[in-house]
Amino acid sequence: MEIYRDKWWYSTITIMVLAGFSILILPAIAAVILLVVQYKKRKEFYTVIQEDELHNIPIREKDSKLQDLLQDVKTTEKKIEENKVIIDDQDKFIADLRAEFECRTNEERESVLDNAKIQAENIVKEANESLSAVVAKTTEYQSDVESLTEEHAKLVKEVNRYKNQARKYKADVLGLKNFNERFPYTINFEKVEQQLEELNNELNEETLLGTVIRLHLHSDNSKELRKLSNATNKEIKNVLSKYEDRYTTKGNKTIYNLMVIGLQAEVQILLLQLKYNKVDESLQSVKDIITKYLAICANGNKSILSTITKFLTEIEPLYMELIRIEYKYYVYREQEKEEQRMIKEQMRQEAEERKKLAEEKKKLDKEEQKFTVEMERNKKLLKEETDEDKILQLQKRLKELELQVKEIDDKKEEIASLTLGKAGYVYIISNLGSFGEKMFKIGMTRRMEPQNRVDELGSASVPFKFDVHALIFSDDAVGLENKLHKMLSEQRVNKVNYRKEFFNTDVEILRAMVEEIDPTVEFVTTMLAEEYTQTRAIEESVMVS
Repeated sequence: MEIYRDKWWYSTITIMVLAGFSILILPAIAAVILLVVQYKKRKEFYTVIQEDELHNIPIREKDSKLQDLLQDVKTTEKKIEENKVIIDDQDKFIADLRAEFECRTNEERESVLDNAKIQAENIVKEANESLSAVVAKTTEYQSDVESLTEEHAKLVKEVNRYKNQARKYKADVLGLKNFNERFPYTINFEKVEQQLEELNNELNEETLLGTVIRLHLHSDNSKELRKLSNATNKEIKNVLSKYEDRYTTKGNKTIYNLMVIGLQAEVQILLLQLKYNKVDESLQSVKDIITKYLAICANGNKSILSTITKFLTEIEPLYMELIRIEYKYYVYREQEKEEQRMIKEQMRQEAEERKKLAEEKKKLDKEEQKFTVEMERNKKLLKEETDEDKILQLQKRLKELELQVKEIDDKKEEIASLTLGKAGYVYIISNLGSFGEKMFKIGMTRRMEPQNRVDELGSASVPFKFDVHALIFSDDAVGLENKLHKMLSEQRVNKVNYRKEFFNTDVEILRAMVEEIDPTVEFVTTMLAEEYTQTRAIEESVMVS
């Protein structure tokens, strides 16, 4: 029997060494993992050994018999060797006896060996036969498993086929059951017609042609949109009533009623599925629905085709108007979202600018402290100095320091004003190379240097730098920016995303607006566009050459 030995890396000694460092997390985890690996490896080995034991029992039994026979042979050979020793020590008589019996002994030994070989061959033959029987049995079992697997697959396919058939007949069964419940007198068709007549009388015109399930629309939440929607629905009802009276036969009237119910349902689904930026698709769907119904009617009764064509042509714009009314809700909602985004963006910019203002104030405080120390030093020197020239120099230096301190105080007051949240600069800028001569951007910044904000806007988003036409300082920069935006609301390029502060207008109109607000503000009407102009010049020179 094979002896099992663990590999060194998951042996008991390795695990014990790692367990000795179990105060650390990684060695403890490694010891547990190796212990699990050791257990699995040993279990696999002994499982294989047990299986081999079951298959090798007959062989071991035969082998045991063979070993016994070989042991007998060895015993006999041992006795022969002992007899040889005795014979060697005897006289010639014994040598003669030995010579006499040697032939007989050899014959017996050969006979024993021959018998042992025959038995060994028989044992090996029986073992091979047993092994062949086991292999044949295993092959038979594998064949049975494959056969059963194929049979199981066939049964699964058969079950699925019956399930599919059951699904097909389920609708028929439910339909017959429903029909039987609603019309129990199916054999008596007079009673069926009577029930249908009573049902038709119970349904008025509005109920008959209306939608069975009324879905709640977003326009219902707005008083303004609800008013527009109700007015359009009233026009639709008037059209439906007008054309219903034109059908005299029951068959044509039934076709008309079914068509109206289908139209109402499909339009309501379009209203419910409407999304922002999808209004054109929904309007096209209305046209497709009208075209589909017109094609269906054209293949039917030709006598009512002209009337149905007029009806569909008249009802189509009303359904499209319902789509547009419902879409206004999504436009309003998108505007609200955009306003919220603007507020968040404004708050983010304000926080960023307040942080920069605080850093600027910190720098000014340090500079003011330096100038104050320098002033105190010069004042002390001035008191001690007796030379007139040096006194004049010190007095001049003190005046310069006082002016610098005053400038710092003015800047600190400006920072304090900007930090309050409303004060800042409103800028009017343009970019001839990127947007043309009629496009202007009007924005606001609270930075001490508004030009830095303009430079940021032109750094990566556009190919050329912006030209500044006006920088307007205001204690309420937010209010001034909103005022200018409202004055140019008709010229706003993007009327949905208010963060896009671009306006299509004329520079003279902007100058007049700025002069009306603050006549002291310098307004530059010229678009310098230096980089754009230089680029054009290079391109023209290349073309000429």
